[in-house]
Amino acid sequence: MKLFSHRKGLRPVKTVAQLDSVDGDLRVALWNALCAFYWNRVKLWSGELSWDSDRNIYALCRSLWAHYFRLPTDTLPRRWREIYGEIRKYFFGCKWHEVYDFIEFVSSVYSEEVLNAGFQLQCNSVLEREVSAYRFVAGKISQITSEQEIAAVEETIQAPGGLGPPSIHISRALDFLVDRKAPDYRNSIKESISAVEATCKLLTGDPKAELHGALKELGKKIDLHPALEQAFVKMYAYTSDEHGIRHALLEEPDLTFEDAKFMLVSCCGFVNYLKSKSIKAGVKF
Repeated sequence: MKLFSHRKGLRPVKTVAQLDSVDGDLRVALWNALCAFYWNRVKLWSGELSWDSDRNIYALCRSLWAHYFRLPTDTLPRRWREIYGEIRKYFFGCKWHEVYDFIEFVSSVYSEEVLNAGFQLQCNSVLEREVSAYRFVAGKISQITSEQEIAAVEETIQAPGGLGPPSIHISRALDFLVDRKAPDYRNSIKESISAVEATCKLLTGDPKAELHGALKELGKKIDLHPALEQAFVKMYAYTSDEHGIRHALLEEPDLTFEDAKFMLVSCCGFVNYLKSKSIKAGVKF
């Protein structure tokens, strides 16, 4: 919603995505989400935090000290007010990418999954409002900003219908893609491609199935237009040599985020499409 100062041109509206930065408004909004979902749940604000007083927050703080801050756990202050002060000081003084590290860590180790899911949804709302280039996707901060792209990736990873191996490959591909310290685009592409291969093996019941032959076999069971079949084959050929053994794309010297993102989203869409068509046709897998 544009406020008065925005409408009058007195305060510029954000139009450029925050890619390598987190401005003050975004940092504050994410902190407020942390307060709403975690810090405000503490029962004894000025008292001693312990397993007996508030076991969920206590366990979270011990994990923060041991595994995020990498500090001795015997340096964890006893009183919640002191713990809160240390965490707040860190959050408002850390680097932009550490803000994302922190919210991702908190929502991955806190013991209440429903609350974590709500927190991630709130963060995504904030990230969209503040024009951030990042979102929570399947529990991880990712640079995939399109809602359609997010939906495609999450559908494959969550796989309510039981696509286990492809889901595992896509989850790994996402891990390699969104690693902010050392992204591995080559292995992300490899895992995305592997998800397509795993899907073909699963739907044909043939552990040695290759894409071209598998699609022809599936075409006998599902409504797959020949032109669409060829489009998938050509897309897959882009990533493989003529024998389908060594992935030619992976030999490129300068793979980019865009290359890996394209393959991740495309392969997810392909996997989801084949799965939906197979379910509709009554193909068991």
